[in-house]
Amino acid sequence: MTDAADVPPSSGASAPRERLLIADDERPIRRFVRLALESHRFRVVEAGSVREALAQVSTYAPALVLLDLGLPDGDGFDVIARVRAFSTMPIIVVSATGSEETKVRALDAGANDFLQKPFGLPELLARVRVALRRSAQRASGAAMPAVVRIGHAIIVDLATRTVTKSGHDVHLTPIEYELLRVLVKHAEYVVTHRQLLEQVWGAAHGERVGYLRVYMTQLRAKLEDIPAQPKHLRTELGVGYRLKLGG
Repeated sequence: MTDAADVPPSSGASAPRERLLIADDERPIRRFVRLALESHRFRVVEAGSVREALAQVSTYAPALVLLDLGLPDGDGFDVIARVRAFSTMPIIVVSATGSEETKVRALDAGANDFLQKPFGLPELLARVRVALRRSAQRASGAAMPAVVRIGHAIIVDLATRTVTKSGHDVHLTPIEYELLRVLVKHAEYVVTHRQLLEQVWGAAHGERVGYLRVYMTQLRAKLEDIPAQPKHLRTELGVGYRLKLGG
């Protein structure tokens, strides 16, 4: 992992930022992440077990949870299920478990993102910022922008259902457009195969990953400069896809 000292502290206002919860049974990791977050003016509370995590959620109502799945008195899925019963607060799973099955299960259970240990602190902070920004937009009732820019060249106009690249119209089939729309809606987050299939094709198609691969290949051919090396329509191997807006 990146040393906390390698990540420059925020130069913004001195007022404390949101309170975050770190739920991890390894005290050195909690301390390491806590120092990095506090250097960016976040307030941090900690938990080392499922029981402690749920107690901290109840007491502090944190703005975001960084959650390890391997807790001593249960697993992180218990925390996800309990929190999702009453709250939409962002949950980022931070775990040494990197199996595709575990990632899919966590995301389908209600986690917003998944970061595998070891990780770099700049990436962790970027994921935290994205999750908090989305949460604030939901809380304020702010609608998704009608026009979304992907990289320097691609513009998606959700109001008119049009897509342009470098000023030229891109013709998308209805399925291609709907697939892109869902990815735009969840930009910067992983969207699992099942989630995409159910939102684009319907619940009966939740297992037909082959459909998804075909249309994603077509979408990349129309939008990416080098379809075989996509910058924006990124594969999360065995899990799903993530739309990256930058680059």
